[in-house]
Amino acid sequence: MKRYLSLLVLTVLIVFVAACSADEEEAGGSAEEDWAPEEAIEIVAPAGAGGGWDTTARMTAQVFGEEGIIDQDIGVINREGGGGAVGWAYVAEQDTSPHHMFVGSPPLLLVPLNGQSEYNYEDFTPIANMIADYAAFAVSADAEWDNLNELFDDMKEDPSSVTVVGTSSPGSMDHIQFAQVAKAAGVDVTEINYVSDQGGGALTQVLNGSVDVFSTGVAETIEQVKAGEIKVLGVTSEERLEGEVIEDFPTAIEQGIDTTFINWRGFFGPANMDESAVSYYEEKFKELSESDGFAEIRDQYGWDEMYMNSEEYSTYLEEQNAELESLLEELGLGE
Repeated sequence: MKRYLSLLVLTVLIVFVAACSADEEEAGGSAEEDWAPEEAIEIVAPAGAGGGWDTTARMTAQVFGEEGIIDQDIGVINREGGGGAVGWAYVAEQDTSPHHMFVGSPPLLLVPLNGQSEYNYEDFTPIANMIADYAAFAVSADAEWDNLNELFDDMKEDPSSVTVVGTSSPGSMDHIQFAQVAKAAGVDVTEINYVSDQGGGALTQVLNGSVDVFSTGVAETIEQVKAGEIKVLGVTSEERLEGEVIEDFPTAIEQGIDTTFINWRGFFGPANMDESAVSYYEEKFKELSESDGFAEIRDQYGWDEMYMNSEEYSTYLEEQNAELESLLEELGLGE
């Protein structure tokens, strides 16, 4: 009888513990693992077609589908204006939606620091960073300079004698990436003559001699270098990039200018996105980053792998924001 009672008590305890475990899982223990998008996912490229944000968004959506990493439909929409601010405002309006996100990069820090957007990186949920892109400084093929040191030697004597053009506004991407490298070379960056051409005519101005230097992204120079129209004096990667044409671009570092500039690019959701959705996307973006399909895309555009999860991304953004704020203050362009 005692043995029977002991077995009965043990059985009751096992059933009780199992029931409690099931209740805990139903209360949320497995909820994060089980979340998946229930409707189409919308990725916003906060600029027009063809640029870095647009290309990153479209290549990401394409490989997600081709590799079968996310089964749900993924659409990419362009919401241009305000250096990205129009697109950011649109996603901010989606509040806690786990089905909306946008591609972000340094302008997400620079534009608010300039006082040109009411939203900054803290108003969104960092999901994952994916790539590192880099700046390239190009001149016409017949320009007098063959490297960055020759260019900056002239600018040390008279910074305003050289006109630099970019497609972003003063105080944003193309301006700041050039200013950071010029500062490291000893140029008085407060005197740099930077002009903005957001209408797509920057390269034309370099070719017709209206301006001297084009501050842009590496991918935007490749075809014109192949055609013999321009030459790249330097890029802002730590080491030489791999790939046809770009492997010939010298870095600023190898020219004795001790600095880099990373055009990090990643994905952000609305504020207060549920942690279960963030966890889901972190895992999917990591799988994407490690896929052969996305490795081919990186090689095609000269991007480096730079995956960060949400927590790592948040820390990195805080550090980057402090550095860029300091440079903008020096340029007299802070809010």
